Amino acid sequence: MTAAPDWTARARARIAALWADATDGAHDLGHLDRVWKSCRLIAMDEPADPAILGPAAYFHDAVNLPKDAPDRAQASRRSADLAIAELAAMGYPPEKRPALHHAILAHSFSAGIAPETPEARILQDADRLEALGAIGIARMFLIAGQMGGSLFDAADPMALGRPLDDRRFALDHIQVKLVRIADRMQTATGRAMAAERLEWMESFRTRLLSEIG
Repeated sequence: MTAAPDWTARARARIAALWADATDGAHDLGHLDRVWKSCRLIAMDEPADPAILGPAAYFHDAVNLPKDAPDRAQASRRSADLAIAELAAMGYPPEKRPALHHAILAHSFSAGIAPETPEARILQDADRLEALGAIGIARMFLIAGQMGGSLFDAADPMALGRPLDDRRFALDHIQVKLVRIADRMQTATGRAMAAERLEWMESFRTRLLSEIG
């Protein structure tokens, strides 16, 4: 009897080939591996189809547009379309394709699409966990540097007397977006993981403020 295809492994191998020349440290194979790891942790309490969830985790950022690109909100749709095209060429089951497409489509914060399946809810949470905790801090400062931003406003790091502006100051991003992410997690496990990571992130900010005076 022929063993069932390991669609997660196939998806990882294909995205590794597609991203062979990629240089974005915030969106690399390490990011995808961590998202898949978080997916598996959340799925322990939120049953899902691994043949959908795994490939979706590895293809969710297949088309990676810059944060400040005018068509940024289309990135998840382009990634979902590319995933279907690539996996269909490998014989991915037709009956699983709609759920796979939706999971990738709904993962994006900027797309604003509500997740309607277990796989979509898990993937959205797993991807958003990457914006929190220690890895979230690292990615936040990396992306700010890529976009020409500063670490923080030296004169007013907590924006007590100015509007928050995370385009200019990386530290502002915690209050502008990341607190909201933690509040909007879809699964109970995701919410617990997000709360712990956000608490650590806020502790880091407190330590940073103490060091800069």
